[in-house]
Amino acid sequence: MRNSKVEIMGEPAVRINGKDLIGKTGQSILELALANGIEIPNLCYDARLSPSGSCRLCVVDVEGQEGPVCACTLQIQPGMVVRTETEEIRAIRKTILELLFYEHRGVCTTCDENGNCKLQQYAYEYQLSDDVFERGAGEGEEQRENYTTGNEALEYDPDKCIRCGRCVRICEEVQADSALTFKGRAASVEVTTAFDIPLNDSTCELCGQCISSCPTGALYERAAKGKGQCKDLVRTRTTCPYCGVGCQIDLNVNPETKRIVRVTSEVGCIPNNGNLCVKGRFGMDFIASDKRLTEPLIKRNGKFEKAT
Repeated sequence: MRNSKVEIMGEPAVRINGKDLIGKTGQSILELALANGIEIPNLCYDARLSPSGSCRLCVVDVEGQEGPVCACTLQIQPGMVVRTETEEIRAIRKTILELLFYEHRGVCTTCDENGNCKLQQYAYEYQLSDDVFERGAGEGEEQRENYTTGNEALEYDPDKCIRCGRCVRICEEVQADSALTFKGRAASVEVTTAFDIPLNDSTCELCGQCISSCPTGALYERAAKGKGQCKDLVRTRTTCPYCGVGCQIDLNVNPETKRIVRVTSEVGCIPNNGNLCVKGRFGMDFIASDKRLTEPLIKRNGKFEKAT
């Protein structure tokens, strides 16, 4: 959680869907709900970041409040009564999802994030019409051009972007880099760098943190493109071998090729909390290198020979 130093309230202070819960001072409704296994749909929320409320999908009904409120930005108060699944709330969320899909022009069946995309998951859960999954650019609509990052590590597809701002915020709040920003207004908003310069010429460290926070696959690893969809990959947790920090990483392996497609890390894992450096995220190619030793060697007369 973002708030590490909190005071435990003495008695159940909040009731969510009829369940009395013990909260923490400064905790949001969304944080309390997720900590107690109550799922509230969200797209712009990342536990590593400050809340923004930009996607509006986490709206809930709070007794005494006028209209729906964002669960990620409203802090809990003693005696608060919250309902997360009323008919009105679900109808609002469905409308929001339809609007998001109007801007999200990706095709789920050919997307590498297929099976690991919250937007896709919520579209199924809220029974959006089938055509939203295969929408693409509609008739008379201009397909947005991909932003050229100028590097081999990551790429940005604006057609999949929902403007949640997570990539911009994680770059600023976690990496303290601020390499990414927004340009344009309203429906024309896009993620870019200052003055639209190539990412290689900006302050970007190519750590891939923006990829780790993106909920829709708008930011993705170029090397992983077409190597396997998330739903088909097998994850194996291990410890990053590069330094002594002990970051926990998940090797996402294509079971058919037996090759690592990408490296990810789960938010909440100790000690790195889902954060990885450029080596930990992009530096695992050596595992499949044909230059790795396959048998013990011994050096004789200045040359390596088989030990046995």
